[in-house]
Amino acid sequence: MPVGLSVAQEIGYQRRKFAEDSWRTSFVRSSTSNWGAGISLYNPTFDRALHGLNTGRGWEFFPNVKVSFDFTKKITGGLEYYGGLGPVSNFNPISQQSQQIFPGIDLILSPNWEFNFGAGVDVSNSADHLIVKCIIGRRFSWGHEHKPSTAQK
Repeated sequence: MPVGLSVAQEIGYQRRKFAEDSWRTSFVRSSTSNWGAGISLYNPTFDRALHGLNTGRGWEFFPNVKVSFDFTKKITGGLEYYGGLGPVSNFNPISQQSQQIFPGIDLILSPNWEFNFGAGVDVSNSADHLIVKCIIGRRFSWGHEHKPSTAQK
C-alpha cells in the first residue's frame, strides 16, 4: 500500500465583508494511502487568524479526511469530512464545532487539470446547513522535465 506525505504552509486574504478574519495562516500535513482502486487522505490542519476578530483564539484544529474510489481512470467518487474543533488549547463544546460531510466527485480532465465538486451538510448545525464546493486544480512540473540541450542532440 503506497503512502505519500507532504507538508504545506498557506497564507490567505479575504475581504472583511466575506470573513471575520482578513488574514489567516495554515499549516497542513497530508498523508495519502492508495489501496487498489481506492485512496484515503488525511489532512490535519492547524489554522490561525493573523488579522481580524479571532486573532485571540490562537491555533485552531481542523481534522479533514477523504476516502474515494476510482470508478474509471478519469472519474473518482467518495466522501469527504471537514471538521472544525476550535482552539488547540481548549476545543469548543461539540455544539459549537463544525462537522461537515460531502459526497464528492473528482474529474481528471487532463494530466495537468483536475476538477472536484461536492455538495455537503454541516451535521452539527454550527455553520451553513447546505454547502456547495468546487475546486479546480492545476499541476505544475516546476522544471522537473529534463530537456536535452542543443549540444546533446
